[in-house]
Amino acid sequence: MKKLIAGNWKMNGGLAANEALVRAMLAGIGQPAAQVALCAPAPYLAQLQSLLAGSPVAWGAQDVSAHEQGAYTGELSAAMLRDFACRYAIVGHSERRQYHGETDAVVAQKAQRALSAGITPIVCVGETLAEREAGQTEAVVKRQLAAVIHVVAHCTSEIVVAYEPVWAIGTGKTATPEQAQQVHAVLRQQLAAATAHAERVQILYGGSMNAANAASLLAQPDIDGGLIGGASLKAPDFLQIVAAAG
Repeated sequence: MKKLIAGNWKMNGGLAANEALVRAMLAGIGQPAAQVALCAPAPYLAQLQSLLAGSPVAWGAQDVSAHEQGAYTGELSAAMLRDFACRYAIVGHSERRQYHGETDAVVAQKAQRALSAGITPIVCVGETLAEREAGQTEAVVKRQLAAVIHVVAHCTSEIVVAYEPVWAIGTGKTATPEQAQQVHAVLRQQLAAATAHAERVQILYGGSMNAANAASLLAQPDIDGGLIGGASLKAPDFLQIVAAAG
């Protein structure tokens, strides 16, 4: 299975800066051995579509509505994202769970909406520092993933999972390769119990993966790529991570 390196720009970017960043990435990417994607703020999806069409880099959104359409001001439906040829949509990122009160049930609904529009949801799971210190890591990530598996059912093999320990996001702290692998193995086992095609599901690591630590994380047997935050805003760093995934 190819590894997947997905950049998450979060709430960063501007038309000129995005163009410079994407052009620098395309100039250095060649024919990558890994799958590569960039997930941008919604206003820039049309720009990514125009810059990346025909390149080896896919694009995606950072969120999607749990609703199909209707009176939901400010929401973006999966059908709208499909209009801009989005390949991926991040769902349940810890920042959405933390700042926007997204529950496991809402995240599961969003994953299903994405799938029904032919978009691959990148389902984020992860524990806080308090949960890790209380020995609840396994229970938390399994609960979060179980909610999605329950709703998407036979489509489970079509999702991407991203394990992002909340304590390691944007903090500069990273799980050791061994810590990360331990949780990835738990998630793989859970997927294997839910689908005969668990080996098709890419499980990404998403807690401060950067150019320096990518190779050691990606060498782990159950780490199938990375969901990259800060390092996806710097072309040389992102390209180095993509190269490490080859």
